[in-house]
Amino acid sequence: MGRLSNLRIVDPVLTNLAIGYSNNEYVAETLFPLVPVDAERSKLPIFGKEAFRLYNTERALRARSNTISPEGITSMDLVTDEHDLEYPIDYREEAESAFPLESHATHVVMQGLQLGREKKCADMAQNAANYGASNKITLSGTSQFTHASSDPISVIETGKEAVRAKIGKRPNTMVIGAAALRPLKFHSVLVDKIKYVQKGMVRLEQMRDLFEIENIVVGEAIYSTDAGVFTDVWGDNIILAYVPKKKSDVEREVMEPSYGYTPRRNGKLLVDKHVVSGGKIEMVRATDNYRPYIVGADAGYLISDTNA
Repeated sequence: MGRLSNLRIVDPVLTNLAIGYSNNEYVAETLFPLVPVDAERSKLPIFGKEAFRLYNTERALRARSNTISPEGITSMDLVTDEHDLEYPIDYREEAESAFPLESHATHVVMQGLQLGREKKCADMAQNAANYGASNKITLSGTSQFTHASSDPISVIETGKEAVRAKIGKRPNTMVIGAAALRPLKFHSVLVDKIKYVQKGMVRLEQMRDLFEIENIVVGEAIYSTDAGVFTDVWGDNIILAYVPKKKSDVEREVMEPSYGYTPRRNGKLLVDKHVVSGGKIEMVRATDNYRPYIVGADAGYLISDTNA
C-alpha cells in the first residue's frame, strides 16, 4: 500500500483544468505562439530569400528554360525543456477546507508555470542583442514619448518599414510594456488625431487604427523578487513583430517569415498527484515541456527606453 500511494497518478480532471487555464495578463504567446512538437528535439526548416529575387523570365525561341539556382534550405535545431511545480495539501487542510483545494492548487502551479514562460519570452524580446542594428532604436531626450516634441507615429512607422525592408511584410503585432503605455495614451500627437471623436485619452483599439497594426497588446504581468519587490515583466519597451496568424497544422505555411515560436511537446502539459510523508501530504503537480525561440529576428523591431 505504501508503494502504491507514492505512484504518480495523472488526474484527467485537473489536467483539463490546467489546459483550459489562461491569464489575460500574459501576452508571450502573441510574439511566441505555441507550436506542438512530438519530441524534445526537432528541426525548423529555414528558407532563403530567393522568392524576393528579380529573375530574367523571358525565354527566347527554342532556348532552354530560365533555371533558378536554389539557395538551399537550412534548418534550426529546436529543443524543449521540462518545467514543473507542485503544491502540497495536508490531509488536515483538505478535511477543513471550505473550497476545492486541488483546483486551487492547480491554479497556483499553472500561474507559476505561465509566469515563468512569460518572463523567459519577455527577456528574449527585450534584449537588444537579439536584434540587428537596423531593427532597433533607443529613444533619448526629445525623442522619448514622454517629451512633448516626440512623434510616436513616426517612430512606429520607421520600425514597420525596417521590418518590411527585411521580410517583405509589415509588422502585424505590437507588444507595449505597461510603463510605455501611459505616455502613448496621453500623447498630444495621438490625442490630436482622435480629438473629434474622443477627448483626453487614446484607447488600444484607436492605436490599432492610428498605427495600422491589427494586434496590439499590453504586457501587464508583474513578478515578485525574493525580497518582495514587485517588478514589471515587460519593461519600458515596445516590440513590433510579424507573427503569422494561427492556422491548422495542414494550412501552416512553413515558408512564411515569423518573429518567434514556442515549441511545446504534445501531451506534456498535465497535472498529476502523488502522496508523500507517509500518506499525509498530497502533492498536486503541473508539468509543461517547451522552449521559446526567436526564429526570425528580421521580423522584429525593438523600441527601448520610451519612458525613462
